[in-house]
Amino acid sequence: MSIIQSKRTYALPAAGLPSQTERFADRAIFTNAYAFIPRTVMTDIVTSNLPFWEKTRLWVIARPLTGFSESFSHYIMEVSAGGGSDRPDDNINSEHVIFIVDGSIELKYEGMTHVLQPGSYAYLPAGLSWQIHNKTNKKAVFHWIRKRYIDVEGIDRPQAFITSDEEIIPVSMPDTNGVWQTSLFVDPFDMSHDMHVTIVTFQPGGVLPFAETHVMEHGLYVLQGRGAYYLNGDWREVEEGDYMWLRAFCPQACYAAGDRPFRYLLYKDVNRHMPLHL
Repeated sequence: MSIIQSKRTYALPAAGLPSQTERFADRAIFTNAYAFIPRTVMTDIVTSNLPFWEKTRLWVIARPLTGFSESFSHYIMEVSAGGGSDRPDDNINSEHVIFIVDGSIELKYEGMTHVLQPGSYAYLPAGLSWQIHNKTNKKAVFHWIRKRYIDVEGIDRPQAFITSDEEIIPVSMPDTNGVWQTSLFVDPFDMSHDMHVTIVTFQPGGVLPFAETHVMEHGLYVLQGRGAYYLNGDWREVEEGDYMWLRAFCPQACYAAGDRPFRYLLYKDVNRHMPLHL
């Protein structure tokens, strides 16, 4: 199977509101094993706001829920011209991944200013002071994934870093000839990191050929293309802009359809003991 050299694009929420002439029909579903949130339901009416953020709204597409998925939150942030925050998150225990999908944003930390464009990826460790603003005359949109960092005695916290989708050379899964690849933004063997946010790419016709069933919680946002995803016994047609939110041990598999690569941003919790509640 050949590798398609397709321009990388990044889906955005639908926003707006459907016309009054439309009739209700959608694919959204929440089960005890997974939630499926299609792009079409990410409209204006379901946005939220945050303290100390100016000219900003967000879609909350995952949050900790007792008995479901408990380790992370996932926002899609839309920052209008002149918007942003000098006090983005008062929780000093939370670590962050920011992935830009539209527009341009300025990120400041440790006395340095970094201009992030679509495809830019920033990791910000717990305890870091940072600020983020849109200094352009157009909106900026980015994914913001937050997790409570789990410290381990004898292991230092990770350092902040910035990279991009374009800079990372994807790693092919064994015996797939590049049809199934993962863009790894951190070393998977680096024990300082307790979460991984990666980009998974399947070429058209590529498959995840078994029902993965494991302890890691997942958030999967489809950046590009379309496919079919198997979730706890159900097959769901998915396309760019759709989101899948999986609790631990939810069986999953997929295949890529269409004529473009099927790519998604993937969260998972890693590298720590399971908490024991007595």
